Amino acid sequence: MDIVIKNIECLVTCKGSYRKKGQEMMDAKIKGDAYVVIENDKIKALGEGDGYKKYITCDSTIIDGHFKTVTPGLIDPHTHVVYAGSRENELPLKLNKAGYIEILNSGGGILSTVNDTRTIKIKQLVEESGKRLNIMLKHGTTTVESKSGYGLNLQTEVKILEVNKILNETHPIDVVSTFMGAHAVPKEYKMDREGYIEEIINNMIPYICENKLAEFIDCFCEKGVFSVDECRRILMAGEKLGLKIKIHADEVETINGAELAGELKAISAEHLVAITDEGIASLAQNDVVAVLLPSTSFYLMLNNFANARKMIEQGVTVALATDCNPGTSPTESLQTVMTFACFGMKMFPEEIINAMTINAACAIGREKEIGSIEIGKKADIVIFDSRNLNYLIYHFGANAVEVVIKSGKIVVQN
Repeated sequence: MDIVIKNIECLVTCKGSYRKKGQEMMDAKIKGDAYVVIENDKIKALGEGDGYKKYITCDSTIIDGHFKTVTPGLIDPHTHVVYAGSRENELPLKLNKAGYIEILNSGGGILSTVNDTRTIKIKQLVEESGKRLNIMLKHGTTTVESKSGYGLNLQTEVKILEVNKILNETHPIDVVSTFMGAHAVPKEYKMDREGYIEEIINNMIPYICENKLAEFIDCFCEKGVFSVDECRRILMAGEKLGLKIKIHADEVETINGAELAGELKAISAEHLVAITDEGIASLAQNDVVAVLLPSTSFYLMLNNFANARKMIEQGVTVALATDCNPGTSPTESLQTVMTFACFGMKMFPEEIINAMTINAACAIGREKEIGSIEIGKKADIVIFDSRNLNYLIYHFGANAVEVVIKSGKIVVQN
């Protein structure tokens, strides 16, 4: 199918297939009275005025972009979208000021979801997770990273990664897999955490790499979960067998996880609410993408967000994600994250859209293929019912998506 989007009021191309940093994040390459031409699954042409007319054939699908904002498909580079069950029962605990680690240590939190995910059949897990991807797609997300970590044993970790593979093959959204067996210590290893670490290193990682079930490895580097030294061992074991490094770092308390991310030259460090100045410098110096998750800070009632302003000013590449999961960010909408990024972290609309497109693509190693509207790139595009980018951020709480085009096909309309 050939598609021509004409008369675009606000075309946000986010041009540039590289990490955007500092002041460059304020340049979203916005054009007015613009057009985009799609041929098969690629972007064929773009420009301003009526240059689109020479591309129209009798078989072209023509979309009028008058009063619309057109952006690259949104990319969600940190999710736990494959899981079973829900955790609304923890709301009263949060309201009574129970902390995240306190809930985890009492058998709730991650361990609660592990129980549900271990027992569910793979077919049902595909169906439930697919429904969440449907919501993401309707809200403009065209690519997601999906972490395991709700299995904490080889059988269930593999099941989650198999679901990722099935969804990537059957759902319009592209699903990128990350192995995260080091999400918590399971109850059966409560008195033998070293035994669990050895299980991850000696059994889980080799099996997952041999069967090509993941591209990345992640580890929850947090007080009460895994220490810096433990994470270093686990992440380096994964890297040795070909997995690229990501890390949950300094989410609630400072334990220098960001510094570890820099030391290991991870592709990304994620959360970073409690990052130190030294951690920010480490990310900047080692070109590590900071994936920030403001909806998680909001939902955990931390009364604190990651310091996006300082990171941007210090030259860190900043991306944004939902952290979609049942316990600390039960949302599928990157448009919701836009709200918290703006009003919680004081990010500007141009910074936000760059963080959700090209910088998010860099966080999953896809910047040459997706993340911007440029000739030759995959035609992943969202048309928003919004006259400009500022209005898209300003008018919150509603889904502004009108059309989603994925790999050159219209997959969501009205």
